[in-house]
Formats: sequence, structure tokens, C-alpha cells
Amino acid sequence: MPTLRLFVSFPEQLVDRPLIYEVIKKFDVVPNIRRANVEDHSGWVILEMNGDTTRLDASVAYLEELGCTVNRMEGDVLES
Repeated sequence: MPTLRLFVSFPEQLVDRPLIYEVIKKFDVVPNIRRANVEDHSGWVILEMNGDTTRLDASVAYLEELGCTVNRMEGDVLES
């Protein structure tokens, strides 16, 4: 099963929205939150997602349509 490693940042208007839950329900992908920081004015999450390539691509497109900035990452996100 393909895995995507993503850095997703989101603006203040999306801080209270359950974005990862929405992606799971809409696209049937499996997330793994590696790191995150959420504050009143913005937030970010380092996220690994497993699933069908088509569903993963649709998940990224959905997050971008909502107003998130999504960057693909390489390597182990927990290495120093």
C-alpha cells in the first residue's frame, strides 16, 4: 500500500475543523500523525497516509481545496 508523507499547514479558519477525520471518511485512507502543532491562529501536522494512490491524491487535492498548504516530504520525519 503506498504511503505519502505530508507537511500540512492550515489557516485560522480551519483550526477547529476535523480535517483528518474528514479525509479518512471521504477517501478511506489510513493516517498516522507524526507531529503536530495547533494554535488559535494556525496549525500544522506532519502526516503519513496509506492507501490507494488515487485516494491519496484525492485527499491532497481536497486539503488544498479547503485552503491548506500541502507539501510532500521525503525520509523519516522523526530523524533529527
